[in-house]
Amino acid sequence: MTSSAHPLIVCVVDDDPSVRIGLARLMRSAGHRVDVYESGEQFLQSVNPKGTACVVLDITMPGMSGLQVQDQMIARAISIPVIALSARDDDETRRLARSLGTRFFLRKPVDDQALLDAIDWVTRGEASPPGAGSAGS
Repeated sequence: MTSSAHPLIVCVVDDDPSVRIGLARLMRSAGHRVDVYESGEQFLQSVNPKGTACVVLDITMPGMSGLQVQDQMIARAISIPVIALSARDDDETRRLARSLGTRFFLRKPVDDQALLDAIDWVTRGEASPPGAGSAGS
């Protein structure tokens, strides 16, 4: 767990307001600071890569998809670990997300503890814990 003196900054990018609110509450309850974005475009315009621990990114959004956001992160040399969330859980989507550097791929609705565990692991720079739904599984 993170100390309150130095909370992790977690970015949540999701077009669904109820998901953003729920994930923001979860992040704050775990002692993290959270920045929320309603679109990939908004995230890319506003993110501070130096202060951000990880991104919780919806894959299926109108406009710029989560995969396109990841592609732009690569093009802009924004190196922030990505945890992808999606109701669309198929081999092709997982393969594409993994090829763009997704560290974890979790299916919506996401299990709160699995997401918090994924955040903990990616912010410590470790490999995926067993059974956490990593993109490599």
